Amino acid sequence: MAEAEEQETESLEESTDESEEEESEEEPKLKYERLSNGVTEILQKDAASCMTVHDKFLALGTHYGKVYLLDVQGNITQKFDVSPVKINQISLDESGEHMGVCSEDGKVQVFGLYSGEEFHETFDCPIKIIAVHPHFVRSSCKQFVTGGKKLLLFERSWMSRWKSSVLHEGEGNIRSVKWRGHLIAWANNMGVKIFDITSKQRITNVPRDDISLRPDMYPCSLCWKDSVTLIIGWGTSVKICSVKERHASEMRDLPSRYVEIVSQFETEFYISGLAPLCDQLVVLSYVKEVSEKTEREYCARPRLDIIQPLSETCEEISSDALTVRGFQENECRDYHLEYSEGESLFYIVSPRDVVVAKERDQDDHIDWLLEKKKYEEALMAAEISQKNIKRHKILDIGLAYINHLVEKGEYDIAARKCQKILGKNAVLWEYEVYKFKEIGQLKAISPYLPRGDPVLKPLIYEMILHEFLESDYEGFASLIREWPGDLYNNSVIVQAVRDHLKKDSQNRTLLKTLAELYTYDKNYVNALEIYLTLRHKDVFQLIHKHNLFSSIKDKIVLLMDFDSEKAVDMLLDNEDKISIKKVVEELEDRPELQHVYLHKLFKRDHHKGQRYHEKQISLYAEYDRSNLLPFLRDSTHCPLEKALEICQQRNFVEETVYLLSRMGNSRSALKMIMEELHDVDKAIEFAKEQDDGELWEDLILYSIDKPPFITGLLNNIGTHVDPILLIHRIKEGMEIPNLRDSLVKILQDYNLQILLREGCKKILVADSLSLLKKMHRTQMKGVLVDEENICELCLSPILPSDAAKPFSVLVFHCRHMFHKECLPGPSTNSPAQFCGICSAKHRGPGSAILEMKK
Repeated sequence: MAEAEEQETESLEESTDESEEEESEEEPKLKYERLSNGVTEILQKDAASCMTVHDKFLALGTHYGKVYLLDVQGNITQKFDVSPVKINQISLDESGEHMGVCSEDGKVQVFGLYSGEEFHETFDCPIKIIAVHPHFVRSSCKQFVTGGKKLLLFERSWMSRWKSSVLHEGEGNIRSVKWRGHLIAWANNMGVKIFDITSKQRITNVPRDDISLRPDMYPCSLCWKDSVTLIIGWGTSVKICSVKERHASEMRDLPSRYVEIVSQFETEFYISGLAPLCDQLVVLSYVKEVSEKTEREYCARPRLDIIQPLSETCEEISSDALTVRGFQENECRDYHLEYSEGESLFYIVSPRDVVVAKERDQDDHIDWLLEKKKYEEALMAAEISQKNIKRHKILDIGLAYINHLVEKGEYDIAARKCQKILGKNAVLWEYEVYKFKEIGQLKAISPYLPRGDPVLKPLIYEMILHEFLESDYEGFASLIREWPGDLYNNSVIVQAVRDHLKKDSQNRTLLKTLAELYTYDKNYVNALEIYLTLRHKDVFQLIHKHNLFSSIKDKIVLLMDFDSEKAVDMLLDNEDKISIKKVVEELEDRPELQHVYLHKLFKRDHHKGQRYHEKQISLYAEYDRSNLLPFLRDSTHCPLEKALEICQQRNFVEETVYLLSRMGNSRSALKMIMEELHDVDKAIEFAKEQDDGELWEDLILYSIDKPPFITGLLNNIGTHVDPILLIHRIKEGMEIPNLRDSLVKILQDYNLQILLREGCKKILVADSLSLLKKMHRTQMKGVLVDEENICELCLSPILPSDAAKPFSVLVFHCRHMFHKECLPGPSTNSPAQFCGICSAKHRGPGSAILEMKK
């Protein structure tokens, strides 16, 4: 089983299994690749024991005591033979210029990669760990720590000598150290300690939880998330510790800092490595499982999980099982997790393999969406992040999406997506059209073809039109209406339609479409003939739009038969193009249509068609008697004798009465009303209109022996003729219907007239008195006289310049002013004086209202 698994991992080369559940719909958070090139060569002959990561390069230690410097692709750049035995730890400062190495035979080396060796010593026990100061490149920070049975701090003095001091001992081997800023964290058999290098104080002790686990088989994993946050993983337990400053009032003999555990939780598997990822954690886990067949425990593939820490538990974000070479033989201590903070790269180190995990970028996200056939989401993601994607092109994703839809049989959706995906690429459009043709779905793509920018080859549009013409006349007609005529060769399509009309000559859809094609080709005469044949509503629009009035002079009857109202409006609106005379001549054989035209012409203008008014009398009499009388009333060009003759022939009483009265023969008209219509009310109304005493006399004489007529007269003539004249002529003993009511009405009308006269008299008297009072109040008011007023006769100022001199002034109600001496004296016949100006202008006398003397 192990050999088969090993062969499988080697055949994968640079790929790993990302998840046990390959069909899962949940997208992975990380992607993996095997570190190859030089690493592959190294691990074929040797085994990895440790590795340290810098942003610029990698440092790999092996079981045979070699240290290799590698680039990020795994190529060997430098090699160091440090020891004949296992390299336990490699440490780099932040600059990447100094490296510390320790090995199982007790050798410790700290040297500059570019400046020569700095420190070299061999101890009498295995040195498990080494950590150089993060800022070792500075002269003030030449410090490093080593760990075996004790934790030693080495510092270079001012004489360039190294001195050592014991930071901790007595609790077993030191197996893990992490240095961040001024804080050093290390783990021994009992727990984790943190040392402040500045204050030279140990500030905390975090005991391990499961003391049953061998610390050499299940070592502690430490990592600093930042300068004050330490993450501890040991066994199945994870603790997140925060280093805080102690308040001055609490110090006494205590360290200036203390540690608070802000989160603590258990995991499902044994922890082999930890790394921070923003506010989450990356955990490398060692997994043991029990075989269902043999019920024996075996080493399973390690897992790399991303978890979200909470105060007392955690939430799993993703979990991937990794296939690394030789995982069946590895123990928890054989795995290491190293990371590069700058690029979020995670290196899973095992004796026979190094796998690199990195956060998936937008290209990877799109890859996953395409793999899951989520093309629309992939297209959207590519459009949003088009500046960041490197391996994908929006167009390629779109084309794949279209192909996917076509394969699923969703032809309409695929065609609709072509608009967005293909855009203005005419070549791709044509390619897709031919693809739709191959599967017999040209109709599906037809609504979405570009019609402006770009324009495809005419053959493309003609191919689709022929497809519709063979199977769908209505669809063909819709395309002809929607597509501009310059997209295709019009003559080719016209000929194709004609060929189909040979089989079905009365097909209205094809005929209408052919007319539209003729219109596109500016063959308006043929188009007009088809429209008239079809009696199509667009015929009038076609005539107006293309000014085809010269072509319809001999088709007026056809237009009138189709829609007489629209035809008449069009003809009257364009008299300058088709004369009234021409229209009347064309309609000579269709008098009913001729009447419609002349009637509307007369409604628009009573005088334009005056030469046809005589003809219109007969037309109205024949086809529209209800409008004959209004015509006779409004026309001033109608021959009355001719009209009277026609009306008498047809026994049109009302019209004849009107004509007789208009010709001055009111008595004959009245007689006709009485004898023919027997309508006393109409006779009375006619007499009222004529307002002729002789007519009233004739009406009374005619009605005197007809009781119903007498009743009508008694009820209506009271305001025009004295009822006494009629009452005196009524024969004694004649029975008159409703005579009492009629007499009562006459008396009521008389009383009403008396009341009206009295009311009017009262109003007149009241108004006269009111106006007289108003005039009196007005005349009693004073009048302003000052230096600006002049005498109307001598034109001198009305007031003297010397106020002490005597003066005499007359002011009339009309506001004219005179010196008294300028006015003539009153005569004996007319002692009152009047304003000469107003009297001369016939404005009425203005008697003097004020005489001023001094």
